[in-house]
Amino acid sequence: MLSYQTYIHSSSQTWVTFVHGAGGSSSIWFKQIRAYKKEFNVLLLDLRGHGNSKPKLADSFKEDYTFDIITNDILEVLNVEKIEKSHFVGISLGTILIRNLAEKYPERVESMVMGGAIMKMNIRSRFLMRVGNIFKSVIPYMLLYKLFAFIIMPRKNHKKSRLLFVNEAKKLYQKEFIKWFKLTSEIKPLLKLFRQKDINIPSLYVMGEQDHLFLPSIKKIVEDHTKATLQIIQNCGHVVNVERPNDFNNLSIQFIKSIA
Repeated sequence: MLSYQTYIHSSSQTWVTFVHGAGGSSSIWFKQIRAYKKEFNVLLLDLRGHGNSKPKLADSFKEDYTFDIITNDILEVLNVEKIEKSHFVGISLGTILIRNLAEKYPERVESMVMGGAIMKMNIRSRFLMRVGNIFKSVIPYMLLYKLFAFIIMPRKNHKKSRLLFVNEAKKLYQKEFIKWFKLTSEIKPLLKLFRQKDINIPSLYVMGEQDHLFLPSIKKIVEDHTKATLQIIQNCGHVVNVERPNDFNNLSIQFIKSIA
């Protein structure tokens, strides 16, 4: 069972579930919680191997992770808390997990807020994945992670986001990092499905203007998917909820309230 925390609203029946990205933890949402818990019931969770969801000894001998396995971890928490339906807010790789949950269990997803969404790997990002796969068992994982963080968030104004994710990633183990990195082997066909299939769930993409790796594909998705909208935050990189929290909070809460 994943480690998680809930904030119960005095009157609202609406749930919002936050899903962080690879190498992060629920702590990356610290600039969202105050605003959100004023409006909704909030569920924060740490994905397996991250934050307080420490890997168990038995997990070391299990098969590699898949997106379905990790998605079912989230579903298990929803079931334990008897949350029949929730709005979901994700960042980076967390958006892939939310979209996969919506694909497998659409009846559980009220809406999706996708910050720094990853829906296509361009040539540069695919090259990074190949390099990482070659060296993942040889080079200390933190060197790889710092390299990836710098390429995804290269500008001076991205430094705070880079440091936050790097510091969170330090809490991972090398074996855990390798298991998560191996997920990239199944990411291409999964993202292709997500781009091609117009899912009937309201979706808000919140992207930084400087998110050079991932913004172009999101613009195309919004053109093709009827219930998808895009908000671009100027002078902002990949981790929009950290770099521009007030903008992110206002846009996402307004979106959820328009549906709830």
